[in-house]
Amino acid sequence: MKHNPKDVLSKKELSILLKLNTPIKIQNFLDTLPINHEKHGETYMSPRRVLRERKALCLEGSMLAALALWIHGNEPLILDLKSYNGDDHTVALYKCKGYFGAISKTNHCTLRFRDPVYKTVRELALSYFHEYFDTKTGEKILRSFSIPFNLKKFGTDWIIREDEMHDIAQALDKSPHKPFCPNKNLKYLRKADKMELKAGKIIEWKKSNKRT
Repeated sequence: MKHNPKDVLSKKELSILLKLNTPIKIQNFLDTLPINHEKHGETYMSPRRVLRERKALCLEGSMLAALALWIHGNEPLILDLKSYNGDDHTVALYKCKGYFGAISKTNHCTLRFRDPVYKTVRELALSYFHEYFDTKTGEKILRSFSIPFNLKKFGTDWIIREDEMHDIAQALDKSPHKPFCPNKNLKYLRKADKMELKAGKIIEWKKSNKRT
């Protein structure tokens, strides 16, 4: 088993990722990729497939971001934000001068990049809580966040796999999670108001985009 991510990448793939040597550059690159609307069924694409097909969902984007961070000497960490209705979100974690930030692939206007201003992973996760609501009912739906999930445990095969990586998605889902708030406080959560609902429906990539 190879342990250096550079060893499994093609020259073209490596040349792309070597240029992404800061979290901002990684985020800027992810922003150029259309959202994967999964028109032909559910996907969990590897970084190789994302680079080839030029589209990504949140987990796919976070894994590509984690790979870029790994290549540049950081741990390949991702964070799962779990909702009660299964509409989860995943981001890649990075640390700068002792503070956490996040790289995010999303189709919405609020669940995006986070600057490195958070002292703890919990602080960072909480920054997504308020705007994470059901756009039909306005209910705030986040319930827990994972401890940092290190992709190193899967070696380097996940970087170039051609199958759907259900095993990694399931392992992330089953990994230890911490609650955002006690159940007794859930009844005090205010629903998103009309302006928030309007903003929450703004999307970047529509299904009519040819490349998705």
